[in-house]
Amino acid sequence: MAGLPSELNGGAQGHFRLSVAVQHWPLREAFTISRGSKREAVVVVATLSDGTHMGRGECVPYARYGESVEDVVTAIASCADAFASGLTRVELATLLPAGAARNALDCALWDLEAKRTGRSAAALAGVGTLRPVVTAYTLSLDTPEAMAAKAREAFAYPLLKLKLGGKGDAARLAAVRLAVPHARLVADANEAWQVDETESLLALAAASGIELIEQPLPAGGDDALGQIARPVPVCADESAHDCASLAALTSRYDAVNIKLDKTGGLTEALLVAREARRLGLKIMAGSMVATALAIAPALLLAQDADWADLDGPLLLARDREPGLAYDGATILPPDPTLWG
Repeated sequence: MAGLPSELNGGAQGHFRLSVAVQHWPLREAFTISRGSKREAVVVVATLSDGTHMGRGECVPYARYGESVEDVVTAIASCADAFASGLTRVELATLLPAGAARNALDCALWDLEAKRTGRSAAALAGVGTLRPVVTAYTLSLDTPEAMAAKAREAFAYPLLKLKLGGKGDAARLAAVRLAVPHARLVADANEAWQVDETESLLALAAASGIELIEQPLPAGGDDALGQIARPVPVCADESAHDCASLAALTSRYDAVNIKLDKTGGLTEALLVAREARRLGLKIMAGSMVATALAIAPALLLAQDADWADLDGPLLLARDREPGLAYDGATILPPDPTLWG
């Protein structure tokens, strides 16, 4: 990680005790995408302590990326001796690959450093004073009629994110637009479209006033995006992880969804955002369905994003206390007792 800006090239110094826990957070209702449905968020929390202060980080293991809860817990626990010997964020990036386990530990280090120094994580990262952020509100994959009804119920949210699933997506786009003619809309296909239908669906999305389509084709099978018209910006999600993955995307995508669980933490996510801007890509600051502890560090990333998709706590039956304060779709900066 040579050549990093000074605010990212370091981290808390010291000998820390590490603990890890698995938590289950029920959802208000089933959350459905093209790959399946779930009724709870299963998160892994890493806690680092210097004996006086504690820092926490939360991650969501994702089977799509070959992760299981058990493997992530094992990977985090395997770093205990390294943290006892003074592991820093820079060294962590050489110890674990990008992914959920490194995310929890990286965010815990940021949180611990903030609490030890009395400076906010935003200040330590060179982001400055955090501003409120407007998040998209996600509508689960369902029938066109059900999604249109949910869109009408979500009138308080100015930006809606539609989960699509391939077959029936044309009807879903049309039904939701008719139901909420003035709402801003983005959509996420979660790799569910077929190559031969992508161009026509993008044209329909443009006609429906959709601002962005996420990952229409499977990662590794998205070359066709470089040869078809894209009247709506197309955003890489499953195809984009860390900085090394970006350069190959510029001919196929117009934007990138940056999630801390993919990048392996806030440290790499901030670098990914910087590189994405250099390459001319727009940015969505995203996250998995998780609690406020996972969303709080992503708010640093969202300060310079074109779209934010950080509504995870709104989808839970209950959130942490303290959690994040949402004023409708607007997320207020986190209280330091939560994170950072």
